[in-house]
Amino acid sequence: MRRNRKVRILATLGPASSDEAMIRKLHEAGADVFRINMSHADHDLMRTLVGRIRSIERAVGRPIGILADLQGPKLRVGTFAEGSVPLDVGQTFTFDDDRAPGDATRVHLPHPEILVSVKPGDRLLIDDGKLQLKAVKTNGKSIEAVVVAGTKISDKKGVSLPDTDLPLGALTEKDRRDLDAVLQAEVDWVALSFIQRPEDLAEVRKIARGRAAILSKIEKPQAVARLAEIIELSDALMVARGDLGVEMPLEAVPGIQKQITRACRRAGKPVVVATQMLESMITAPVPTRAEVSDVSIAVFEGADAIMLSAESAAGQYPVEAVSMMNAIAVQVEKDPTYPGIINAQRSEPEATGADAISLAARQIAETLRLSAIVTYTASGTTGLRAARERPRVPIIALSPVVETARRLSLVWGLHCVVTPDASDLDDMVDRACRIAFAEGFGRAGDRIIVTAGVPLRTPGATNLLRIAYIGSDGTNGI
Repeated sequence: MRRNRKVRILATLGPASSDEAMIRKLHEAGADVFRINMSHADHDLMRTLVGRIRSIERAVGRPIGILADLQGPKLRVGTFAEGSVPLDVGQTFTFDDDRAPGDATRVHLPHPEILVSVKPGDRLLIDDGKLQLKAVKTNGKSIEAVVVAGTKISDKKGVSLPDTDLPLGALTEKDRRDLDAVLQAEVDWVALSFIQRPEDLAEVRKIARGRAAILSKIEKPQAVARLAEIIELSDALMVARGDLGVEMPLEAVPGIQKQITRACRRAGKPVVVATQMLESMITAPVPTRAEVSDVSIAVFEGADAIMLSAESAAGQYPVEAVSMMNAIAVQVEKDPTYPGIINAQRSEPEATGADAISLAARQIAETLRLSAIVTYTASGTTGLRAARERPRVPIIALSPVVETARRLSLVWGLHCVVTPDASDLDDMVDRACRIAFAEGFGRAGDRIIVTAGVPLRTPGATNLLRIAYIGSDGTNGI
């Protein structure tokens, strides 16, 4: 199944899309990678979903990526005697360590790390920012704050602290249990929520030991401030605009999205743009014009993947949402302005053999109008460097490692094929020609360009570039 677009689509599974028939429909409509949200899925459901995706993968004969999204530390207020209380702008309200039910003056905050970390002047945002307060007095056991905006507070609403650097790791005890379970289930990507600092990645990397790639979700201002360090330690990033828009001014989010996308492109790390992309399609069969524009901006920007959340997980039109996102992406990539925008953001290659070969392959393929770039990649690095160039011609990533092919299904422009390792150089070129022919990327007489590392099976040794003709039987015609 060949996609007619370079950007990838990441679809979240949920109550509306858990059975195998529906997952198959979502894949056929355009979903390349499936997200399992561990905030809502228990281990049994997660394993069932993984099994269903793998069953579909075997049926369609294409690698499909699976991303498990860990919940991360959820900070919530306690409960109230009446369930909720009204508040007035300007009044004071206290968060403390007293477990007694809350009232109109105070509520329990069951997170001592917040009580000791918040300083006067720090903001406290409750219920996705619907209630905003500013701390005026703190003593390590309570926070006295003044209401800045909002009219009520109720049981167990979430707390966001955009001005406070909390002494919390990104992994909770629940996350550790979930991480062990998803690694045993052999998911391809693990998404880490509420990253604040590069050190937050250390524990998950130690546990994962390379069994899954690590995607860092950027949803806090502290992470934006240390973006370069987090990119360096991550395998991919996600612009998680929901929480980012709560913790930072909404008007700043579009600019931050561009900063993150471009920084990831420079580094050659995949980047996903997520949250509310087609939000109205949860209940409507068509999106708003603004949502179409939002999706198109991410595609024009060169993001590797665009994501559906509730639209595919719990919406009334999951297949239509994936189809619409696919249609928007296809149309954008056909737009005459698209190549120019993509080219304008291209970064200079790093001083490595792999980057030099990838640059040369793109330039030759575009100059000679070749049918495809075929890259051999065991670890995935060569495929990532080829995609970093954002060539106008298709990229076929051949790998003998199915786990690598699944991970690369998140990456811009890569058509991933699992194939046995080549026995020698001639076999490698023949195999590249046969697969390009069989997958519909070239016809007899067309030319492709092949990149690989010699000697074969040497990780990170990309040093070969070769032009080959596709013969009448699909093999190398030279």
